[in-house]
Amino acid sequence: MRKPGMIMVAVAAAALTLAACTPSEEDSPLPPGAQPSTAHTPPPPAGAAPPPVPPPAPRPEGPECTVDQIEVKGDKGEKPEITLPQGCAPPTKVLTKDLEPGTGRPAANGMPLQMNYLLMTWSDKNIVDNSYDRGQPFELTLGEGRVIPGWEEGLQGIYQGGRRVLVIPPDKGYGPQGKAPVKPNETLVFVVDAVKVG
Repeated sequence: MRKPGMIMVAVAAAALTLAACTPSEEDSPLPPGAQPSTAHTPPPPAGAAPPPVPPPAPRPEGPECTVDQIEVKGDKGEKPEITLPQGCAPPTKVLTKDLEPGTGRPAANGMPLQMNYLLMTWSDKNIVDNSYDRGQPFELTLGEGRVIPGWEEGLQGIYQGGRRVLVIPPDKGYGPQGKAPVKPNETLVFVVDAVKVG
């Protein structure tokens, strides 16, 4: 279907967070747990122009969407399907909604987590990354600052076995610089499953 840069969601090795081989957003071009979809590209020859920067994500006008307007299909633990609302602007604050409550202790700073996640970008409704296809949850320790701020904030209080929607605005994701394939000023939507908490 979530520094999902500072991770791909998230939640997510990287987003969601977005990490290619490690969960660090500093070291990875993708969300937590993300794997590059193409083979390694050799560096351009000396003097070559740098690759073009993708244009910023457009921001629709109108009232802000709510997390309740986001539709998620699929059973807990299975790869979800996300449908985003039309006719409203992406949220400007981190929003969360628990789809499944889970059990045990709530996640807090210092606790190790194992998360499955799917990341969709708001502007173009593309699925950028997900851990379900890889069959390997993304591991992190909450509060270490190795994933994007939206994951650090949005995963607080999740329970083992829980499923949650995270909506992460640009300032809690990849900001004005973006992180390919995520555009600058992009809003991120993660669906995460807490495989293990603690």
